[in-house]
Amino acid sequence: MKLSNTFLSALLLPAASARFVEHSETNNVNLYPDGVPEDAPKYHIELAPGDTRWVTEEQKWELRRDGKRFFDITDNADLATLRTRSKAVFPKKPTLQKEVKPLLANLSKTEMEDHLTKFTSFHTRYYKSDYGRQSSEWLLGQVRDTIKAAGAEDYVRAEHFPHPWGQNSIIATIPGKTNSTVVIGAHQDSINLWLPSVLAAPGADDDGSGTVTILEAFRVILQSEAIVKGEHENTIEFHWYSAEEGGLLGSQAIFSSYAKAGRDVKAMLQQDMTGHVTRTLQAGKVESVGVIVDFVDPNLTEFIKKVIVEYCDIPFVETKCGYACSDHASASKAGYPSAFVIESAFEYSDNHIHSTDDLIKYLSFDHMLQHARMTLAFGYELAFTDFAALEKSEQSMGDL
Repeated sequence: MKLSNTFLSALLLPAASARFVEHSETNNVNLYPDGVPEDAPKYHIELAPGDTRWVTEEQKWELRRDGKRFFDITDNADLATLRTRSKAVFPKKPTLQKEVKPLLANLSKTEMEDHLTKFTSFHTRYYKSDYGRQSSEWLLGQVRDTIKAAGAEDYVRAEHFPHPWGQNSIIATIPGKTNSTVVIGAHQDSINLWLPSVLAAPGADDDGSGTVTILEAFRVILQSEAIVKGEHENTIEFHWYSAEEGGLLGSQAIFSSYAKAGRDVKAMLQQDMTGHVTRTLQAGKVESVGVIVDFVDPNLTEFIKKVIVEYCDIPFVETKCGYACSDHASASKAGYPSAFVIESAFEYSDNHIHSTDDLIKYLSFDHMLQHARMTLAFGYELAFTDFAALEKSEQSMGDL
């Protein structure tokens, strides 16, 4: 494979973020200066509803460097057709403050920092690399250790959801009285968009921060005896997705399997990048939680806003991230209500991602703690929600 001089020079510099590309910046990388080989593997991607094309893997990364997000639908082209989307109904407000607030006091910045320090020590968590496999094995071990430390091995389980590319997703399940399920997710993989298989990608913020944020919420929610004993109405699952950076591959595989199996997912919340606040403060803005309002379920998003107001010490700001911008999009495409919360207004989020420079030193664990508070409260409130009663009440109101 021939590489341009510009590309070789770029190896010595942190990569440009795929989410933040200056208008004056051009893509000078040419991985195939003599044209794309006819035998190069092709992948079917969807950049917007109905906007699909076949591309090589290198062209996928070129699109990402240019700020384009997409589904890789090569193996999941039917995801949107597998089930009928139903109207989502959620509580009008949080009601379990007496149970939730004591748990919030047990959330630990130290736990998150210790986990993230180890998680970013892998050279990369690129989903096709052996480092990606190793980091996933380590993460599953931490999730299982968390279950063991809570004395919950008889009630709670964690296992890999296998994928053919090497790095598996992880699902931790806290069974409830019913199989109706509330999902809390983050993606475990990282990427360096200049040369994914070679260059370092510590991925501290993207999405190491989300990974350890939901792991900490998982640790503390298991301190509730009612949760561990399955006294809550709905099953809770924590997901750590593989291959988000490759086109939402891991989450598509999971939600495709759920749709085909007739799984009843009542809500899905994605946490992707929870630690960077510097650019918000430099812009003279108030530290806040970014609530995504495009390509999400509006009713679930409104409920999340109320959770933030009730349980967080900072406000929320509405923001947008575009089509297929993180794993919640897979749940939504499969017909499940989904939402996405990020560290800030999108334009102020971390511009070190997808490079060698996505490091812990740019993150705030105080800010990550706010995301952990929101995640824990969200999970606990919806775990005890009687969705059947809510839906019946909504239907009765509609019949009036």
